[in-house]
Amino acid sequence: MDFAEIQVYSEKLIANIEKVIVGKRTVIEKALTSFFCRGHILIEDVPGVGKTMLARAIAKSIDANFRRIQGTPDLLPADILGVSIYNPDTKKFEYRKGPIFSQIVLVDEINRATPKTQSALLEAMGETQISVEGVSIPLPEPFFVIATENPIEFEGTFPLPEAQMDRFFVSISLGYPSAKQEEEIIMMQNQAHPIHSLCPVAKTEEIINIQNLIHKVHVDNTLREYIVSIVGNTRQDPNLLLGSSPRGSLCLYKASQAYAAIQGRDYVIPEDIKNLAVEVLKHRIILRSEAKLKNLKPENVIERILASLPVPLKETDSKTAPQQ
Repeated sequence: MDFAEIQVYSEKLIANIEKVIVGKRTVIEKALTSFFCRGHILIEDVPGVGKTMLARAIAKSIDANFRRIQGTPDLLPADILGVSIYNPDTKKFEYRKGPIFSQIVLVDEINRATPKTQSALLEAMGETQISVEGVSIPLPEPFFVIATENPIEFEGTFPLPEAQMDRFFVSISLGYPSAKQEEEIIMMQNQAHPIHSLCPVAKTEEIINIQNLIHKVHVDNTLREYIVSIVGNTRQDPNLLLGSSPRGSLCLYKASQAYAAIQGRDYVIPEDIKNLAVEVLKHRIILRSEAKLKNLKPENVIERILASLPVPLKETDSKTAPQQ
């Protein structure tokens, strides 16, 4: 498989998902970017804009095992990881796997689950394995978690701790559709929801092949320095209590490689990095109280940092064309 084929597979996936999610190509591209990097997605948005449908559309577009976990205050870690049940015939405890043992896992309204239950996902998301009764059990490949939360409603919720937030590769939002797009949604869903007729257009083996190729996308030294500068500036910004860790730099680096591959390129350009910086970094930084009083948002700070830094004008590698 080469990078032209990756673009073809990406276009097939995007076109299939767009049968359900109207007018959100950029968001879909960023979701696939995370998937191709073996990263997990946090979708933060108001109810009714298609968070769950996006997750289901991605799952149905790929011939993969899919399970949905609904976040509620009474959800227990065993409801996710599984539990040992005594078998009277064998007179032994037998482990029954939980829904985490799926290739694509949707955790709907993750912030409604208690911190103890949220923490059950930490090892799975960070190490692609879980530990049960002192035994480590690997999870299937590819393993992909999509979590959703409503950022407006806080009653009865448990905000995700920083360690949990940092496990998500990107944080994306769908936003409201335009008037024309909303009319199209009404017509599409008038008789039946298109999610029910969606068919797979890619196999898990193809996705794994793409994931194994992403690291071969060329990133020029000047662009690597640009990524480090962006992340480094989050640690010095007066509006931020906490800047991004080096994991933010690594994720932005990998994301730019995957995003370039989706566009059919084997090299990264500055626009790839700029297009992804907000989604990769906004959930890894913490605003000061004074900044919140000024109605600043994490994305505003990152956009200001991007605007203040000089963009590399030319890549030195002979494979890439000079940037205007």
